[in-house]
Amino acid sequence: MNHLSSEAVKAAALRLGFDACGIAPAADHPELKFFTEWLARGYAGSMTYLHRTASRRADVRAVLPTAQSVIATATVYNTDRPYSTEASDPSRAGIARYAWGDDYHDVIGRRLEALVAWMRESSPEPFDARTYVDTGPVQERVYAQHAGIGWIGKNTCVINPRLGSWIFLSEILCSLPLDPDVPSYDQCGTCTLCLEACPTHAIVGPGQLDSTRCISYLTIEHRGELPEPMTSQIGSHVYGCDVCQEVCPWNQLAPVSPDPAWQPRPAWDRPGLDALDAMSDDEMSAALAGSAMRRAKPDGLRRNMRAALANAAKAR
Repeated sequence: MNHLSSEAVKAAALRLGFDACGIAPAADHPELKFFTEWLARGYAGSMTYLHRTASRRADVRAVLPTAQSVIATATVYNTDRPYSTEASDPSRAGIARYAWGDDYHDVIGRRLEALVAWMRESSPEPFDARTYVDTGPVQERVYAQHAGIGWIGKNTCVINPRLGSWIFLSEILCSLPLDPDVPSYDQCGTCTLCLEACPTHAIVGPGQLDSTRCISYLTIEHRGELPEPMTSQIGSHVYGCDVCQEVCPWNQLAPVSPDPAWQPRPAWDRPGLDALDAMSDDEMSAALAGSAMRRAKPDGLRRNMRAALANAAKAR
């Protein structure tokens, strides 16, 4: 019986809108072990769900016992807006680039399901499969590295030498024995720009992120009031932070996606802090519909805006 080939799967992925696709073996990769050490250091903060799922995250075969292959994909979300490091304005709200358009979980989830459907139609044998878009207990960056998508940079983002790091990762766990790609190798060299540029010094070492100091964690994942020592350090950021990616040399010529899904919605296209603060609850809920920013919830965004407005007043 002829098996579905890796090359055919990767070609289909590109046709469906992914910008890169690779295959990693569902194996006990050594990089997977760092996660438990990272948790032990307290770097997960209040994200207790990471502790609860740690054993499952240690190996995808704990999620899909029949898994033999991990199909890793990358999707560029970069758009033609300037980096915050190039157009710093404390009166404008800082919003992570990935959240400007439609919710990537939904958009990419549909594309993954379409890829699995194509695989089922094309495969001469049945197989098990599960899809994940930044949601399940899968250490996606490790598998992306072993699938040849890119290496895990010092800023902890996966960096593709052609696409940069403005990419959404997603994967299909699969029971088919697909031929794996050659893993990516580290090309950060001696560069430490991301460590030096982080506004809160959250990158405590190459490839080591203390989430409790990270602006993305504080403005998205953290519930309750912002810790006082960090409030002044978030600047004008109200949802996430891109600084460690913006200073990366691999992103200086990063391609821009023409995909309508990732183009900035008017409400999130470099808005003024005052304009955001003036939005009614109904207006904010409408702007958040179908957006990844729903994760912070309106109350979380308003908390972040209060801090950003206070910081802007001090800057003036």
